Amino acid sequence: MAEKMSGADAQAERTRKAGAFDIRNFIGMLIGIFGVVLLIASIFDSAADIAKADGVRVNLWAGAGMVLTALVFFAWARLRPVVVPEDTP
Repeated sequence: MAEKMSGADAQAERTRKAGAFDIRNFIGMLIGIFGVVLLIASIFDSAADIAKADGVRVNLWAGAGMVLTALVFFAWARLRPVVVPEDTP
């Protein structure tokens, strides 16, 4: 004997999440890649480059900020997923 689904259960079955195709994942990935590149570049900063920036390791801080921003984008996409309704005739 088949049970009838409630309205919420039927709606949940007809929808799906955007997942990897969510634009926040793409933006987070790009910002994260650039952040990692800056973090790697900060290892090779010369004393002259650091002196030009008034003693601040700009690549290190910008890279860390970008990686943190990427993590926020990934968490946002994970916690509040985009629900894509399926087309119903």
